[in-house]
Amino acid sequence: MAFDGITICALSDELNKRLKGASISKIAQPEKYELLFTIKGGASEGTLFLFASANASLPLLYLTNEKKKSPDTAPAFCMAMRKYCQGGRIISVEQVGFERVIRLTFSHRGEMGDVADFRLYFEIMGRHSNIILTDENNVIIDAIKRINSSVSSVREVLPQKPYFIPSQEGKCSPFSVDEEGFSKLVFSGNRTIEKAILDSFTGFGTLISSELAFRSGLSADSHVDSLSIPEREALYSSFCTLINDLSKKRFSPAIYIPSSKLDSPEFCAVDLLSLSDMEKKPFDCASSMLEAFYSGRNHEDNIRQKTESLRKTVETLLSRDRKTLLLQEKQLDDTKKADRYRLFGELLQAYGYNLKGGESKLIANDYHTGEDITIPLDKDLSAIENAKRYFKKYDKLKRTKESLEERIKTTRDNIEILSSILTSLSFSDDERDIAEIRQELYEHGFIKKSGMKKGAKKEKKAAPLSFRTRDGFLIYVGKNNYQNEEVTFKLATGKDWWFHSKTIHGSHVILKTDGKEPSDEAFLSAAQVAAYFSEGREQNKVEVDYVLKKEVKKTPGTKTGFVIYYTNYSMVVTPTLENVERLD
Repeated sequence: MAFDGITICALSDELNKRLKGASISKIAQPEKYELLFTIKGGASEGTLFLFASANASLPLLYLTNEKKKSPDTAPAFCMAMRKYCQGGRIISVEQVGFERVIRLTFSHRGEMGDVADFRLYFEIMGRHSNIILTDENNVIIDAIKRINSSVSSVREVLPQKPYFIPSQEGKCSPFSVDEEGFSKLVFSGNRTIEKAILDSFTGFGTLISSELAFRSGLSADSHVDSLSIPEREALYSSFCTLINDLSKKRFSPAIYIPSSKLDSPEFCAVDLLSLSDMEKKPFDCASSMLEAFYSGRNHEDNIRQKTESLRKTVETLLSRDRKTLLLQEKQLDDTKKADRYRLFGELLQAYGYNLKGGESKLIANDYHTGEDITIPLDKDLSAIENAKRYFKKYDKLKRTKESLEERIKTTRDNIEILSSILTSLSFSDDERDIAEIRQELYEHGFIKKSGMKKGAKKEKKAAPLSFRTRDGFLIYVGKNNYQNEEVTFKLATGKDWWFHSKTIHGSHVILKTDGKEPSDEAFLSAAQVAAYFSEGREQNKVEVDYVLKKEVKKTPGTKTGFVIYYTNYSMVVTPTLENVERLD
């Protein structure tokens, strides 16, 4: 479910009620396309935080109680926002038309003491999302995303350019049509009800279009040109009821949770009768609904974007090393000729005295098999010289084989390390996790820089994940090789149990016993956690090895996080965290 005009309508109404008259105390830019406003006063609510994101994959706007860490140096757009907005008093918050745009108008006293009005436009439009600051005449001062003519021929978003919202051809605001206009817009062409409504009105998404059809006793897939007069009247009546509720600000923010994990949850600011078979979780306001629905996803999206460049680097290195390994193994296969060359040399030394010179081959008996073999000769060389030539080839291939075996071992080790790092990137849920993975890549020589700025304050190390089973046993999970080393050799004692996905990459998982005998349920839960934090997370079944921690050894000279064990038990489980409680 994406933001639609109805959600924006409910959100703008809420923001106007709660923020009108408040002052913008602080402004931070935690991420490239995010802003966090600290707002004080207004409706006597004390301090509030307005979170805004113009991220193309997840644009957001809502009030929150959660602070976010900001960079040490504020980006240029943040500095401009502080100059024009910080200390400003909010005059109004309103939806522009029925578009996915919210306009926040505020007054601000300039350096010369004069007071002027400014406007902030929050455009929640998917990949076209933006946050734009203008003066009272709608002349752009700056934007979090500057768009020039080479990017968009429809609208430039640059300082000193006029601000406007591109019109959507053929669409109009649902608040501006009567029955005749509704009929002309909707009941024409060979279209489904859902498509007809989507094509006709701004701010309506597929969910609301389907809801209107449902409220009318119709199917969203029914074609409008086949509807009877009573059916058309029913659809218009449902439309009018919805618009009347929106006009009177009657909202019912809620998240709808499906019973099947295969289906996705939905949210809406009005009641969705078409989703009555889902669990409905109501909220007091649109912000609470949006924060509950999106906050976790926003964090995941930010982490995913930050890991993207590292992921591409690791995948490129893996692809290169796998190609190198294939070439090395082919070259190693060629060195199998070495023993044959040595045999040729030995046979030439034994039987070469029979040669008179100028022969192109020698047929000799192989004393290993008792069979005759043909030895190619250089006619211009003597038997001894031909023997030396074969011994020289043998020595060269022998040296090549020794070198290749060492290089193949290094390449395979690199593939193993990179594969484990690629898996670890999937488990990263904190910037410190990413920093540790970048450091590991640096230490292994895969990247040239560790990503740490010179003189930057060293961040606290990321902690392993911790869970509790239903019967009270603690489980620790390493999210990367450094943390794997920590949980296995620092947090665990010899009588704790160690879990790891069998034959595939995954996290080290420790089931703490504290001297007690774990229950069967605790063993199963720990195995499920180990399966979840492995390459097999998306599979239905994963085989997991488990063993007393004292049986797990780290051999000298091995890489961080790599261990060996010989005696173990195994079980096949479904990857899940449903049976444990996360503690951190």
